[in-house]
Amino acid sequence: MSLVMSAPELRRMLGNRNLLLVDTRPFSSYADSHIPGAVNIDLMQFHWIDTSKQGMAQFNKQATLLLSNIGVSKDKMVVFYDDVSGSSAARGVWLLLYFSHDKVAMLDGGFNKWKAEGFKTETKTHPFVHSNFNGKPDPRILADFSHIKSAIKKKKTVIIIDARSKEEYDGSAVRAAHAGHIPTAINIDWKDNLEQDAFKSLDKLEQMYKIPKDVEVITYCQGGYRAANSFVVLKMLGFKNARMYLGSWGEWGNRLDLPVETSSRK
Repeated sequence: MSLVMSAPELRRMLGNRNLLLVDTRPFSSYADSHIPGAVNIDLMQFHWIDTSKQGMAQFNKQATLLLSNIGVSKDKMVVFYDDVSGSSAARGVWLLLYFSHDKVAMLDGGFNKWKAEGFKTETKTHPFVHSNFNGKPDPRILADFSHIKSAIKKKKTVIIIDARSKEEYDGSAVRAAHAGHIPTAINIDWKDNLEQDAFKSLDKLEQMYKIPKDVEVITYCQGGYRAANSFVVLKMLGFKNARMYLGSWGEWGNRLDLPVETSSRK
């Protein structure tokens, strides 16, 4: 199943008992107006910058509780949306794929596109219907800091994509103890994935991500949200071996024992 769903496709699914529609925007936006039937969880509040063995054990535990609280279960088709084809909705997609739940998609164009299509909205809030989610973590789409350390030494077989802005990448914008980027990483700003709030056409995305499909590709940003958007794009383009570095620069850039670069890389 595609990881991206159009507004008309979602509209046809509304009312399906096996649909779990998740609004990932701040509650203030949700309360103002949202897609009928959606529950709300601001995924930006659940970030993680410790990918040590102990840190990942805690992440798995807490993420499982979060997904159970919002009602994810094996029979549910879960659709996340943002204002646009954004980073929070993409983080939801990555999170469910990480827990081996492939009945998942994000709304292309987000709530802005939904409204532009003239589809109905509501202000009624919906409570969570709790479940007992127990998805199995899939390490094949996760990169921790130790995996990144190894990947740096494998330039020919592993490509690291920095999904942040050019300023964050080159070190002129500082958001951690260190400025700059992970050595060997190339910079493809996640914002360039979008055009008029939605994902660009596959042809345009192919032109952006001129990377051999047989290599391992790892995305990262500051906190694993923009990188999730780029991860979704890679999956859309057919990359079989794509991972996201969960800790991203929030972990790497704040660890004084890890190497960084500040020069631009073409």
